[in-house]
Amino acid sequence: MQKFLILLGLALLIAGLLWPWLGRLPFGRLPGDIVIDRPGLKVYVPITSMVLVSLLLSLLFWLFRR
Repeated sequence: MQKFLILLGLALLIAGLLWPWLGRLPFGRLPGDIVIDRPGLKVYVPITSMVLVSLLLSLLFWLFRR
């Protein structure tokens, strides 16, 4: 558990430092992400982005378990 928390903290630190460049990645604007923008209502459902992040995290956890 300690190793996991340290790795999570380091990952958050690195993501925070790289945030200006990470914001330029197309996550959240992929085909399949649903955006409904009407006057007084904005709904955003990032389906494709969530699937992609889930696959990436699953791969990382699978690699760390081996």
